[in-house]
Amino acid sequence: MTQWESSILLKRAVVVLTRIPDSKISALRPPTPQQFYSEDDDSSSDSDMQWRPEEDSSDSDFSVSNKKLKKNNKIDTRQPVATTSNNSSSSSEPNGCSTSSAHCSHETTNDSPKLTQLEVKVGMGVLARKEPMRWQKGKIIEIVTKEDGRIKYKVYFEDKARILLSGHHIASDATPTLEQLYVGARVVVQCQDNTLHYEPAVLAELPGRRNHLRFLVFIDDHTPAFVSLPLLHLVCRPVEDVLDDLSNHMHRCFMKKYLRDWPYPYLTQYKPGQTVNVELDGVQQASEVQVVDCSLMQVCFQHNQHQEWIHRGSFRLEHMTRFLDTEEEKESEDD
Repeated sequence: MTQWESSILLKRAVVVLTRIPDSKISALRPPTPQQFYSEDDDSSSDSDMQWRPEEDSSDSDFSVSNKKLKKNNKIDTRQPVATTSNNSSSSSEPNGCSTSSAHCSHETTNDSPKLTQLEVKVGMGVLARKEPMRWQKGKIIEIVTKEDGRIKYKVYFEDKARILLSGHHIASDATPTLEQLYVGARVVVQCQDNTLHYEPAVLAELPGRRNHLRFLVFIDDHTPAFVSLPLLHLVCRPVEDVLDDLSNHMHRCFMKKYLRDWPYPYLTQYKPGQTVNVELDGVQQASEVQVVDCSLMQVCFQHNQHQEWIHRGSFRLEHMTRFLDTEEEKESEDD
């Protein structure tokens, strides 16, 4: 073996690892708002602990309206506006009730930012409550201070009506920033059935990988819907407890539990094609699961083929109500 050949055989490959500073790593990543779910979380809702029920053998003078919002062509095309409904499956496959896991430190707490107090001044455009479930565009024409110190805002609507409203009945006409939004925020949502209008709601989910980068809101008539940021408007002077602004008793009870359990709300588990019992007009009625989209699912009632989108943790779900009854019994026994 020649000397040149020996030198070749003695050479070894060496890999040198150099630690890159965190600042450089962050610079290489695309900017992501703090409210967005962490993309590093690879957990799946299918791996969550599940509760499985047994097999199924069978400041306003107005009240909230009971109308159901129709499909909203202004809302993300992957998910129409939805109405909640109860269901229990007659399928032999058991259904589960699981808790969804948090995606980042921002969502692992029920603590919300301090209530945002938006600036309100004469001449500014706003969205204001014309009826309990219908808000319209208007303009602040006067700010009135009552004898007891309360501040009211006189709003001039496009139909020339003038109404004196509290701060929690007006919303900014501008699109909010992501930093202003949090689960439990009081918002107004742009909707459209026959005409363009706005409805009051509570923000229930921030955009993330699990909900395909959409906001989930619960409209005050218990209608859930996935929406995009441009459809949201922040209420200018929200009440300290968002539940005080909800007139529908069932929806208020649901939102109280939902916000208390967040970021681990209970969700029933269903698959397309399963038959479920859904509460409609106070009566449990058979329906079939059509589509499951993240925390919502679409059901079709068998007696009239009426379709609705419902939240998988809604109190209208028969399995959900049974689960809650079981939880209450356990709590009473512990007491």
